[in-house]
Amino acid sequence: MPDLSEVLKSALSLKLDDRAALAERLLASLDDLGEEEADRVWAEEARRRREEYHAGRAGTVEARDVAKKASRLFR
Repeated sequence: MPDLSEVLKSALSLKLDDRAALAERLLASLDDLGEEEADRVWAEEARRRREEYHAGRAGTVEARDVAKKASRLFR
């Protein structure tokens, strides 16, 4: 099986429409996760984000700023 960096390099070389179709299929594949698998994936992501924050490689955003941006985006 090819590694992620090879797949990513190939995917990024695709035409825009093909990249969009690939992204759609990949996102749809996440809908097929069972509840336990989804919980596990989100827990891993939460740990990764916490580690990034504690290492100083990620910052925070105020909840009110997120709400303002979401409001602007979804008008």
